[in-house]
Amino acid sequence: MSCFVKPNINAPPDGNHTLFHIHSWTLKTTSGWFRSLFSMPQQNPLPNHPELINLDEDSHTLESLLLMISGLPINPLTSYDEVDALLFAAEKYEMPGPISLIRVLIMTPPLLDQPLRLYAAATRCGWEEEARHASVQSLALNIYAEEHQPILRKLHTGAVLDLMNLHRNRREGIRQRLNEQPFVTGSTTASCPRCRWKVDHRTWRELKYRIVMEMDVRPLGDTVVDVGLTGWPEAIACWDARCPNTECTSMLYDKAETLRLIRDCIDGLPKTT
Repeated sequence: MSCFVKPNINAPPDGNHTLFHIHSWTLKTTSGWFRSLFSMPQQNPLPNHPELINLDEDSHTLESLLLMISGLPINPLTSYDEVDALLFAAEKYEMPGPISLIRVLIMTPPLLDQPLRLYAAATRCGWEEEARHASVQSLALNIYAEEHQPILRKLHTGAVLDLMNLHRNRREGIRQRLNEQPFVTGSTTASCPRCRWKVDHRTWRELKYRIVMEMDVRPLGDTVVDVGLTGWPEAIACWDARCPNTECTSMLYDKAETLRLIRDCIDGLPKTT
């Protein structure tokens, strides 16, 4: 039996009167919701007369959904607004085929450059691999910034906590590691390693603080190792620090070795939820 599927003409942004012609067999074999619908008794069925089915979705969403279940070339997904609308409709109509297609498509450009939207979709659908990938990508963001709050509010509590814990654990991990050997620690005797003259490790403390603050807003750590450790005023002051003994004036810190150790510390931090 042929059917006409009619979108909601009041649903933004379409507002048009498009009808989609599709066979009921396609709907029944790809959708649990339509399978149940067509199993119910029909009132006054007319032979060879297409049935009109009114749905709530806009025409763009319905077109994409029907193309997917019909095995026809599909519309490219260019925004997460489209993804969310399609996922909601596919779940509503119990269509596993479109859901699996969407799962593949969200891991392709241009959707990959929106890690929080990807994380939201993946955690809601239980897609663990995609959620882990999104959590890694989120490390380049300050998730506490106001611009990201609307997305985070849509996540379920467990997903938000997992993401916040990942970001916090990277910040606290680097803080703890920089306070341990072989770095200068609070328990280390403050003296020049060469002449034993009393020294103040103020420049190293200021650099540590700057590193931790940078990891708080960008837990990925790339701005620390690629820019900060060579260009920050705190870093320059630290690498220039010398013993105050005028007969010694040796460098207090080995820049190359310290850079290597800090990079290793950041590389060793947890990367996924």
